[in-house]
Amino acid sequence: MDPHRIRTLIVDDEPLARAMLRTFLVEDPEIDVIGECGDGCTAVEMIESAAPELVFLDIQMPDLDGFGVLRALEPSAIPNVAFVTAYDQFALQAFDVHAIDYLLKPFDRERFQRTLARAKQQITYQKREEVNAALIRILNEQCARPRPLQRILVRSGDKTFFVRPGEIAWIEAQGNYVALHVGERSLLLRQTIATLEKQLDSARFQRIQRSTIVNLDSIREMHPAGRGEYEIVLKDGVTLKLSHTYRESFVRFASGAR
Repeated sequence: MDPHRIRTLIVDDEPLARAMLRTFLVEDPEIDVIGECGDGCTAVEMIESAAPELVFLDIQMPDLDGFGVLRALEPSAIPNVAFVTAYDQFALQAFDVHAIDYLLKPFDRERFQRTLARAKQQITYQKREEVNAALIRILNEQCARPRPLQRILVRSGDKTFFVRPGEIAWIEAQGNYVALHVGERSLLLRQTIATLEKQLDSARFQRIQRSTIVNLDSIREMHPAGRGEYEIVLKDGVTLKLSHTYRESFVRFASGAR
């Protein structure tokens, strides 16, 4: 094996994303793809056992995410990392500040090549200590901010439901309660809408009225409804009103703008 080829590991829970990364990587004669995996726990094991020089690491994975993978490693064992993410506004801001590169899904060949070139430069000029210091600062920042809820515990009669936020289409306030609309069910949670909003991922859940929060992923379309308001139609056919008060912030987040 050519000792100058960069030992590279692919970590992403999406098979299509892994396949695309592998396709781009194997085209480069300076890269040796030593393996791939789809979850954080396996990634930790592979990094510790195979000691890759470069890892393309997905941020958003179930159970153990990309930040969790790095926190599980000894600082000296952290390889050069190119992060891959679908959307995480806080992480992207941190990477920009600390000059760590990332791939924002969906990415094309040109964007991938720029990221790979930057990773090669870091490896070639042996900037590992500098890069690791930046990574550790990012991890500390991520630990310092509250993480969005991963699951919500809802009691109804003698039953207890575990609801993942991604399953919720929309939320409406009902006094000191909120109704979580999950498929055809409506689950009542004893919590105010303001308190719950602070615990949800703001990249996914947005307020559209004082009493309503919607999951952006559940929206099918929106159209004007007069007097500065809009109607939002969900994928299940439910129609909600977007008030003019929240229109500007909603459109900004829905379009991915900052």
